[in-house]
Amino acid sequence: MLKKLFAIMTMLYAAVAFAAVDVNKATAAELDGIKGIGPGISTKILDERKKGSFKDWNDFVERVKGVGDGNAAKFSAEGLTVNGASFKGAAPAPAAKADSKPAVAATAAPAAAPAAKEEKKDPKAEAKMKAEEAKKAKAEEKAKKAEEKAKKAEEAKAKKEAKAAAPKEPASATKK
Repeated sequence: MLKKLFAIMTMLYAAVAFAAVDVNKATAAELDGIKGIGPGISTKILDERKKGSFKDWNDFVERVKGVGDGNAAKFSAEGLTVNGASFKGAAPAPAAKADSKPAVAATAAPAAAPAAKEEKKDPKAEAKMKAEEAKKAKAEEKAKKAEEKAKKAEEAKAKKEAKAAAPKEPASATKK
């Protein structure tokens, strides 16, 4: 059972790997195939890509109007990559602003925000993964029970046939 579970998980990961669409290489049809990307956004992506390849997710989010961190995370979850990398939930680097705040505080805040976003995403992903594993385990258990039931029914049928095929002793031989 463990081997079957491992094989299923391996196939799922392989399917996800083959489903990845790189934004720098994808056609309009491939981009439209990503859930959440329609003809409008795919056109914007292709127009921006003509100006130059996307370096990373931050570059992608900054250059494509209508795509923010939330959409980028959704697109990444559906298989979109930028240079082979999936979205990590990192916010784009903020533009330099003249503040009265110290420089240390300005650099510490952006670093803390992505960590909080990643923490929020991980439990959902883990819960989804656990639910899928539980579903598979339940299905395997159900299949195992069905196999056992079929085996018992087959054994009972064989026993019944053997009993019917056994030669019967005459009634007078048993009374002596």
